[in-house]
Order: sequence, then C-alpha cells, then structure tokens
Amino acid sequence: MNKKIANYLRLSGLEPLVKSPNINFMNIGERTNITGSKKFAKLILNNQFDEAVDVARQQVENGAQIIDVNMDEGMLDGKAAMIQFLNLIAAEPDISRVPVMVDSSKWEIIEAGLKVIQGKGIVNSISLKDGEAEFIRRAKKIKWYGAATVVMAFDENGQADTYQKRINICKRSYDILVDIVKFPAEDIIFDPNILTVATGIEEHNNYAVDFINATRWIKENLPFAKVSGGVSNISFSFRGNNIIREAMHSAFLYHAIKAGLDMGIVNAGMIEVYEELPKNILEAVEDVLLNRHDAATENLIILAESVKGDGKKIVQDLSWREENVYERLKHSLVKGITEYIEADTEEVRQQLDKPIEVIEGPLMAGMSVVGDLFGSGKMFLPQVVKSARVMKKSVAYSTALP
Repeated sequence: MNKKIANYLRLSGLEPLVKSPNINFMNIGERTNITGSKKFAKLILNNQFDEAVDVARQQVENGAQIIDVNMDEGMLDGKAAMIQFLNLIAAEPDISRVPVMVDSSKWEIIEAGLKVIQGKGIVNSISLKDGEAEFIRRAKKIKWYGAATVVMAFDENGQADTYQKRINICKRSYDILVDIVKFPAEDIIFDPNILTVATGIEEHNNYAVDFINATRWIKENLPFAKVSGGVSNISFSFRGNNIIREAMHSAFLYHAIKAGLDMGIVNAGMIEVYEELPKNILEAVEDVLLNRHDAATENLIILAESVKGDGKKIVQDLSWREENVYERLKHSLVKGITEYIEADTEEVRQQLDKPIEVIEGPLMAGMSVVGDLFGSGKMFLPQVVKSARVMKKSVAYSTALP
C-alpha cells in the first residue's frame, strides 16, 4: 500500500500536471511590487524587510514561477532597497529557486539589481521611447549581465494602442536587438500593452482583441520571442467589483494563452477557473473582451451592478454542500477549498471498505478533472497549487486512518 500511496502523493505534488504539453503559461507574482501592493509598500517603507521577504515566499508558495520586484517610491532610496531585498531573498532557498524580474522605471535601480541578482534575471523593462541609441546601450548592458528583458511596445511617439502599432514597434525592436545588439532572441519578452477595456470610449473597445492578435503575430513572426503582460490592467474599469474582475482576468487569460501568451503579471487571488464562471457573466465578459457588439460595455456595466454585492466581499455560496459527497469532493479539489475536506473524506471512507479506495476513487477522479482543466488552459497553475493542497490534506487524513 505504501507504494500506491506514494504515487498518489506524487500526483498531489503536481508533477504530472505542470508537465502538461498543452500549456506553458508562467505566472509572475506581483505582490513584491511596491507600486502594486500596499502591504509590501508599507513593510519596505517601515524597514521591515524580513516581513517583506515573507511576502515573496507566499507568492512562490501560491504558484508564482517568477517574482517581480519593484522599489519605485518617492520616499524611498530605491537603489538601496532593491539591493537589500534581493540579497535577502537570495539567502532563502524556497524563494531563490524562481527567477527574479527586476522592475523599475529608473535604469540605475535596474542595473543595481542586475549586479546582485542570483542566476539569470529578467529586466522589466526597456523600450524605444528614449530613442534607438539608449535602447541599444541598455540592451548591451543587459546582455553583458546575462539577463533576459521585457521590451515594452513604446517608441519615440508613445505607447502602442492599436494592433498595427504593436506589431510595428515589436518588429522594429526585435530587429535591432537581434541584428545589431546580437541579443539572444529567446531572451526577448515582448509586452504589447494590455490596456483597459469597457471604459466607455469607443477607441478602447478593441484593446483586448488587438493585444491577443498582436500576441499571435509575434509568436508567428518573431522567432523564439516570448510575450507577457500586466493582466490586471484589462479590468481597471471595474475596480471594486472583484466578481467581474476575476471573470475578466480568467477569460482574457484563456484566449490570450491560446494565442501564445507565455507569461503574465497577475494576482493569483484574482483569477477564477474558466469552466466554473457563471455562464451569464462569462458571456457578458467575453462580449467585451472580444468586442462582439456595440452594446457589450453597457450590458456588462448593468450586469456588474447586479453582482457586486457590497463591493468589498463576495457572499459565500454553499449550495454545493447540498450535492452528494463525491460531487462535494470534486468541487473542493477544483476550487481549492480545504475547509470541509476532512469531513467529506471521512464520509466517503465510511461508504468504502478501505481508506486507499478514497484515494483511488473520488480523489483521483477529482484530480483528473483538475488535470483536464489545466491542460486545456481553463485553469491556471496557482489554482492547481490550491487543488494539490486539498488533495494532500485528504490523503494525509486517509493514510492516518487504521
């Protein structure tokens, strides 16, 4: 029995799932960005660096495969803070096993980070907005440090906000990097600008479609280059309504990943399982994201008013607890809910002859659903990590029984 249990524990450790050939999306944790996390900013500004390291650790534990570190704050010596923080996380094996994205609008902070970073880092970011000469100078420095780089779709005329501008700037940047700088093409990560939709401005309606199409074009025409983006930008119009924002992030990721999106800066707590989204919300969200018709934004605004609740928290829906115990176990695995797993495991165990049958039967069936959703791009790694925790807790309970 021990060998059989070991096999299931190995499965609950995610090994078969993360090697799925159908999806290679990498989640970039955003919570160590001082401009994107109030908690992290407060810790750094109060010189509580040890506690700030715990934020990085939590990101990795929750499925982040890269962590984005940004220290851009007017009241802070960003260069010193970047060096101190990177040195601290370098001494933490459970954090330093993932790459670090050194993120700053100031080149001197980026270069300071590159000097102390362990292993191969990623720069966020460079662009053509300051001209070709400066772009080439910085790219040569990054190449010398052995890092990869994010390249924003900006040029001397500003931010690319249409499909054509996106692909033109990315093509120009790629040619300069590969032909002039001799920068490794596989170390180029384009960010073609995820911009906010549903703003009420007609020119913004096609932003998501243009990003997705630009992603597809980059993957087909710029060999070995990767594509990334800040996912939360897409839903800024609905700040305060997490139900709609989570649905927008999940639906956007589903379509963008199919087009070739390799990685994204995303709060793992603000994505939902695509397959589990309410059909009316999914339809309204995709109408906006895919710009299906002129009334899409207005319809989503109306729907958002009916589902936002108090605008701060979502009322917990426990209707799934009325299902049979096999369905409840599957729901817990898919949604990453640990609260009821031991009680449900015990209920199933009483219906079966041996504890191992709980693992071989309903738990394996539930994890099979998780694997299918992950493999088809309808579930993302941070969510699979939560599923694994539920699986481990149930297996631990089952194996402790006589």
